[in-house]
Amino acid sequence: MRAPSPADLQRLALLIEAEAIQLREFVALLEREEALLVAGDTDGLLTLTQDKTDRYRQLQRLHDDKALLLGRLGRNNADAAIRELCAGLPRVLARWDEVLELARNAKERNALNGKLITERMQHNQAALSILLSAANHPQLYDAAGQTRPTGGGRILGSA
Repeated sequence: MRAPSPADLQRLALLIEAEAIQLREFVALLEREEALLVAGDTDGLLTLTQDKTDRYRQLQRLHDDKALLLGRLGRNNADAAIRELCAGLPRVLARWDEVLELARNAKERNALNGKLITERMQHNQAALSILLSAANHPQLYDAAGQTRPTGGGRILGSA
């Protein structure tokens, strides 16, 4: 474990600041995603998906850069290591606390959006089942036991 240079600490502070900015923007995207899911705006969701993926990749790069820096300093990428290194930098520690809170918020919002997507899919499947039974088409099942609207295959007993 080597002592960090002032340049190392400055780099760590910049990475934490960048992570806070990216996480704030990621949480805003998740909030927008939730609103689009509630409104049923699939076109908006398609557009948002690319933005969300790009932001996630940026966050991953920042995380990897921080892990590399901490590794070069002989420390793991953990809260305790960052707190130790930044003990004399109260503004950086405050920003780190913000990063942790934003990450928790993002995790909760992402889980909620996942539930909304699951509910929407179940609703769509139920509506499709009703339409198919009204059209006198039986439900078909795939190898995993999931229902499919129609099959392109053969009727049992035919060659």
